[in-house]
Amino acid sequence: MPLIKAFTGLRPIAGRADDVVAPPYDVMNEAEARTMVEGRPWSFLHISRPEVDLPQGADPYAAEVYAKGRENLDRMVEEGVLAREDKPSYYVYRLTMGDHMQTGLMAVASVEAYDRNRIKKHEFTRPVKEDDRVRNIDTLNAQTGPVFLVYPATETIDRILAETTKGAPDMDVTAADGVRHELWVLSDEDKVNRLTRAFDALDALYVADGHHRSAAASRVAATRKAANPGHTGEESYNYFLSVIFPHDQMQILDYNRVVKDLNGLSPEEFVAQISKTFIIEPSGEAVKPSRSGEYGMYLGGQWYRLTIKPDRIPQDDPVARLDVSLLQNNLIAPLLGIEDPRTDNRIDFVGGIRGLGELEKRVNSGDWQVAFSLYPTTMEALMAVADAGEVMPPKSTWFEPKLADGLVSHVLD
Repeated sequence: MPLIKAFTGLRPIAGRADDVVAPPYDVMNEAEARTMVEGRPWSFLHISRPEVDLPQGADPYAAEVYAKGRENLDRMVEEGVLAREDKPSYYVYRLTMGDHMQTGLMAVASVEAYDRNRIKKHEFTRPVKEDDRVRNIDTLNAQTGPVFLVYPATETIDRILAETTKGAPDMDVTAADGVRHELWVLSDEDKVNRLTRAFDALDALYVADGHHRSAAASRVAATRKAANPGHTGEESYNYFLSVIFPHDQMQILDYNRVVKDLNGLSPEEFVAQISKTFIIEPSGEAVKPSRSGEYGMYLGGQWYRLTIKPDRIPQDDPVARLDVSLLQNNLIAPLLGIEDPRTDNRIDFVGGIRGLGELEKRVNSGDWQVAFSLYPTTMEALMAVADAGEVMPPKSTWFEPKLADGLVSHVLD
């Protein structure tokens, strides 16, 4: 079974991509989704967030919600807005956000490779979210949200992708947030086979984002395999929809923290305690860390630069030496008393796309007392954690730009 393979994707017909393509289902709340679909009857949100077509207050996990998604998918196919590819293809996918550009491959990836950890994870999943994706895939009989994978940059693969993008794209959409999404259909049999072989030669792929989608695809495959006495391994349920980018083109932004209180300490006591494990210096401007081990802190209208003391950095533990771990283990847990940031409502997380001004705004509102800016986790650090079979701390990575939904879907024939 190959690591990845081409597939007959379901995608918008020529001229309809602008009508269909939507943000990923999990980056907005229901109210925002309802606003986004106003005047857009063919938005993919009618499939990925079908509660927008039901009365407000509907349980998003109710059977009728999943059924509405299937109804909307069938309608878009019947009306000719979406159509299947004529032959198995790969899809070269380019994202452009400002000066940043990344080019990857949309393919279906092997569930068996995922189960055997050749496609490596770095996060725990939450049962309720995983169950939701299982029901979504089963009801639609399709995978509509791609899993974001990463491959170690490889000249052979990168060259074929670059050659393909010299021609005009088959789809070209600039989303409301300014991100440009371009897609080239690659159905040339020779190039398809060369790409398949080149990916097969890799030791591993890495899940960057989409742990719940990939886990759900694995569960669906196991269920359908058990129910199929004629199972061969070639069935479409043995693969999951993915977009695979080279690791050196990834853009990981900082994932910052805000905390409601100082755990009973005065600001002066708090700063004094921090100085035992960090070098602390006041700053006349907002602090955007320029290297690992450096942090910004906004407290009482004042920015500080924190630098962790070298003896506090473990050298042989890929998880403990992450910047998010160093802050958690040396400040947030021991000083602020937040042992589990997954469940403690005294801490919140702010994606770096919002800028340092958002941290100041939160603290200045009086609802939060202190904020920390972090240096972004590197792709190399993420891969090291996955290679060690370990799990990243919560809210370690914020990938930008986000993949679009509705460009190509994988139908489970």
